[in-house]
Amino acid sequence: MPFSPALMKANAMRLILASSSPRRQQLLTELGLAFDIIKPRIDESRRADEPAIDYARRLSREKADAVAAPLADETGLILSADTIVLLSADAVADDAKAELLGKPRDAADARRMLIQLRERPHQVITAFTLLRKDRKNYDPRVITRHETTTVHMRAYSDEEIERYISSGDPFDKAGAYAIQNEAFHPVARIEGSYSNVVGLPITAVRAALRDMGYPLP
Repeated sequence: MPFSPALMKANAMRLILASSSPRRQQLLTELGLAFDIIKPRIDESRRADEPAIDYARRLSREKADAVAAPLADETGLILSADTIVLLSADAVADDAKAELLGKPRDAADARRMLIQLRERPHQVITAFTLLRKDRKNYDPRVITRHETTTVHMRAYSDEEIERYISSGDPFDKAGAYAIQNEAFHPVARIEGSYSNVVGLPITAVRAALRDMGYPLP
């Protein structure tokens, strides 16, 4: 059963974004939500033979747990997320043989990823967790969900890749690109949620907040 929004207001529920991503912050701000930011610190290594979706979902839950642990007696609702880019020969999002493209280590790594992605479809998977931490931390309520968007990249040139790398934009982004970058505009079309590719499937997050009884603007 979802919690009552009136009860949430009465309890002065604090919303915490467990992410330092400016894209996620912007998406929540556009929803009209007030929130605090606490950056989680976890080991983000992928386990052996771990399916991509399981990996993203696990990281989102571990990020929420990491932020919740030191909050002691405070009541709060924690939102965490993890976005991965998956490049698969047969376009199956949870294919164990697919390549996960993380944040590029350097310019050469960014160049490699952008060349791999060019004129090919790939999947962007964002998993998110909402964790309601009670004052005594008894039976915390947790929702973990994920969304997948298929992204088709356009035929950008090598020169465009070099200009984009020189801008510095690829280096804090999984897959080495931002769909919203107006100068590079690397994406031809998508199948699914645009905001999911930015870093948070906002429609799904709104639904989960409602399920938690959190009062939306």
